[in-house]
Amino acid sequence: MKHLTSALLASALALPLTAPAALAETPEGVLVVAQNIDDIVAIDPAQAYEFTSGEIVTNLYDRLVQYDAEDVTVLAGGLASDWQVDADARTITFTLRDGAKFASGNPVTADDVVYSLARVVKLNLTPAFILTQLGWTPENVDQMVTGQDGQVTVKYDGDFSPSFVLNTLASRPASIVDSAVVKEHEQDGDMGNAWLNENAAGSGPFVLDRYTPAQMVRMSANKDYFKGPPAIDSVIIRHVAEAATQQLLLEKGDIDMARNLTPDQIASMNSDEIKVETYPQAAVHFLSFNQKTDSLTDPAVWQAARYLVNYEGMADSIVKGQMKVHQAFWPQGFPGSYDETPFTHDPEKAKQILSDAGVETPITVTLDVINSAPFTDMAQSLQAGFAEAGINFEILPGTGSQVITKYRERSHQAMLLYWGPDFMDPHSNAKAFAYNPDNSDENYAATTTWRNAWAVPDEMNAETMAALSETDPAKRDEMYRDLQQKVQEESPIIIMFQAAYQVAMDKGVTGYVNGATSDFVYYRLVEKE
Repeated sequence: MKHLTSALLASALALPLTAPAALAETPEGVLVVAQNIDDIVAIDPAQAYEFTSGEIVTNLYDRLVQYDAEDVTVLAGGLASDWQVDADARTITFTLRDGAKFASGNPVTADDVVYSLARVVKLNLTPAFILTQLGWTPENVDQMVTGQDGQVTVKYDGDFSPSFVLNTLASRPASIVDSAVVKEHEQDGDMGNAWLNENAAGSGPFVLDRYTPAQMVRMSANKDYFKGPPAIDSVIIRHVAEAATQQLLLEKGDIDMARNLTPDQIASMNSDEIKVETYPQAAVHFLSFNQKTDSLTDPAVWQAARYLVNYEGMADSIVKGQMKVHQAFWPQGFPGSYDETPFTHDPEKAKQILSDAGVETPITVTLDVINSAPFTDMAQSLQAGFAEAGINFEILPGTGSQVITKYRERSHQAMLLYWGPDFMDPHSNAKAFAYNPDNSDENYAATTTWRNAWAVPDEMNAETMAALSETDPAKRDEMYRDLQQKVQEESPIIIMFQAAYQVAMDKGVTGYVNGATSDFVYYRLVEKE
């Protein structure tokens, strides 16, 4: 394999990407990634809430517990080597790992953990709600999170399962910062927020060398990482907005990985030097019926709808590579998922269900959809399938903001949308799909149940909250599987697909990990032949 010197690589990356020159292959030990990174608003873990910023935070910081690169489905110790749960006292005590250091060389201490978690709550920026749901407030967090002598005790105020609390502490805002470094850069009481949005102070597998908004992220290996240094020496993520430019750069060997290619581009890849990897994602795509529309309130309509979706037809064509058939609200690949797919495209069965229930057809329904691929194509497939049973969709395309605004107002009839968890605990989605104790218009809730005006049965509401507080992890997972089966069978929400993400890369790249959310993108195990 031919290699560039570091100086030549730097000059190559400075070339205009809209007209790339013919270059040799990328240097040994450097992974060069082309990606659209203009979504980043913040890289401070207390503020970062965008997809790409989640990836950056994960590679620069650690949490007490985390889903790590070796197996993104297993909650493992991060900066904590072990922990003790006292469910009755609603406390978890963590013992910190010996020898863990920040990029500065400072040891990770209990004071750093206490400062980091309290800092998120006191700054109260966008992702703070993930931690404040534990009953933490700016006024009480210093009593709820305490530590000394290598141990940190976390208290929570709520009838929560310890598993739920641990998953909360594995989320992005629970990343631990080097308190000494951050305090040195505090300005006007901002707790280092401005500085951390341009720099980093973590203990993660990589150290931030340079971040230029909408241009570049450059990270180098943390040689003192507690799990050992990354296999790759450095990662350069270059902002390349155009998918066509990403493809050209990859085909010319100027980059190692293209992160934002379209399905058509993926399908056209025919180079022996390029491979495409597919990674299941946490977002689920669904069709839902607003229960404020009288013609959509009969459960027979919901049941028939499940047999009018051409799941396999779409999965093999218009969403090929982007989605896989999945019919439950929690994504496959994480504890508590329900992976049965009992429904297939069967218009005759759907017509029989409607006939047996005395539902009069035809029914005309407006269907709101985001006006972009693949959503408009999916809507047309649904339109054709439902028409076979006398349910006629009038497709109303709109911008994402227009569609979501109607959804939040409950002014739609039918809606084609997707949903992803805020953090990787099944309650994050169960609350959205299986819980709605107050269906009144004035009780706004950011859930699919309330937005579709579905008054969830009392027993399902009770089971959702019981699962939240169940202390036995295995029993808790089974409760969530039961909830998913019930929503799958008895709700006006028809879950159809789980998203997938495709990445094209040089065939010599191995070890790249892309989990179900942006928080689970890892470069630590990457190697290049």
